[in-house]
Amino acid sequence: MVSLEVPLISNLNVLHNIALIKEYHYHMSRKEAETLSLQYLEKMNLASIAYKRNPALTYEERFCAMLLRAVMVEDNIVVIDRPFKIMPDIQDSRFINRILNAVDDLLHNCTIFDYIWNQDRYAEAGA
Repeated sequence: MVSLEVPLISNLNVLHNIALIKEYHYHMSRKEAETLSLQYLEKMNLASIAYKRNPALTYEERFCAMLLRAVMVEDNIVVIDRPFKIMPDIQDSRFINRILNAVDDLLHNCTIFDYIWNQDRYAEAGA
């Protein structure tokens, strides 16, 4: 789940928040999990946030970190809960679409839940 109700672990940096899934659920070594996580951060052009903690992130960076953490689960069903609440500064879904495309090889199923009054924000971006 990608939601403000499921925040990043506050005492871990972004890299460790993402790698944690592969380490503990799939018994991947820490080095392998961190390498994989860093590859996806680089794919999103966000390698610079790897060692930042949650309070130091922008809304968009936090969303990306939470999404990467969610897609690290094998056979995932990702639920994005009100993305415009997570990222109040974005105007439409172009950013969301771009980030989802960056992880499409890991993403199995994705559903976005949002308020009905935001539907035009998706239509304008071709979502």
